[in-house]
Amino acid sequence: MVISLHSFLVLAAALASTGVAAGLLAGLLGVGGGIVIVPVFSFVLDMLGYAPGVGMHVAVGTSLATIIATSVASLRAHHAKGAVDLELLRRWAPAMFAAAGAGGFAARHIDGDAMRMVFACVAVLVAVNMTLPGRFVVSDRLPEGAGGRAGLPAVIGFVSSLMGIGGGTLSVPLLTAFSYPARRAVGTASAFGLVIAIPATAGFIWSGMGVEGRPAFSLGYVNLLAAALIIPITMVMARQGARIAHAIAPELLKRLFALFLGATALRMFWSIYAAG
Repeated sequence: MVISLHSFLVLAAALASTGVAAGLLAGLLGVGGGIVIVPVFSFVLDMLGYAPGVGMHVAVGTSLATIIATSVASLRAHHAKGAVDLELLRRWAPAMFAAAGAGGFAARHIDGDAMRMVFACVAVLVAVNMTLPGRFVVSDRLPEGAGGRAGLPAVIGFVSSLMGIGGGTLSVPLLTAFSYPARRAVGTASAFGLVIAIPATAGFIWSGMGVEGRPAFSLGYVNLLAAALIIPITMVMARQGARIAHAIAPELLKRLFALFLGATALRMFWSIYAAG
């Protein structure tokens, strides 16, 4: 699909705005930018007339590509503070890496509505988790055996790859539900983001090769123009968001973000219903 100058300018402005919002929210709330990038970018592509299936896949693949860069910066910062659990990373990384790669390669056989459904359902769960008054606790320690070593990280890797998000959105609430220290969960999740994003991005590149109707400057389902615009803006704004976080009540921010996620989920549910 050839993009006009007007559409190109609209796309560039929307992507820059997406990077600002994603970076600020990442710094303010500690969530990965992907949970903002995917719904906004897919909405913009829908508005520009791209096929819904292609738009959602490109949004997810591009989001994963941006996570590679942002996770490196985040991982370095958390590791410098001793907040990365290298032993947990060693145990969880193999299953998480394999499952994330499987999700990326499976994207070739999953339609846009199915991916929207995954994103919308998980967005609702994340929004509910953010609005709960207390922390939900399942156990006082992480599960042992196959469930702890492969089951949980595989679920996190596979679902995160189909949503275009880093590991923090799912792994932090899951880890804290098993009484894992919150600060260490956030720090270790920065490493999970890299473990997920690298194989998943490769999978989305492969899955999108030869697909008709992708935006210009796309490598598979990864839009290089979007990634080039979003990555630097997100990294700069994340630092600003971290500074602002100390001046604004975090509970208010969480509720506002939960409303954003709820509205996003409703829109995705509606688009699936309308398409059916």
